[in-house]
Amino acid sequence: MILRRDGPTCVWCEREFGDFVVPTTDHLVPRVRGGPSWLANEVAACRRCNAERGHEAPAAWLAECERRGWHPDRERVRRVLLGLQAAIAVRGGQRRARPYLANQLRRLA
Repeated sequence: MILRRDGPTCVWCEREFGDFVVPTTDHLVPRVRGGPSWLANEVAACRRCNAERGHEAPAAWLAECERRGWHPDRERVRRVLLGLQAAIAVRGGQRRARPYLANQLRRLA
């Protein structure tokens, strides 16, 4: 499902998924920060990037990826965060995730 929405590349390093680049799903708003386990909070990421990112904020990890010389898809991250914000507005709840999400969107603007 996520690969259909996001395409066949890692959002962080832009490597194409295949035999040696295994796709995983990465929560943009980490669960420890109140992020839900909803499709709206997930992006396609390679196993390496998902593991190295850990619980780091999306804006900070984008900067780290760029520092490493990778070409992360900032627009895809922003689009998914906006979609999550809309999903929270419809579904409600996610009290802990709301301020974190707003902060990340401000940092990406």
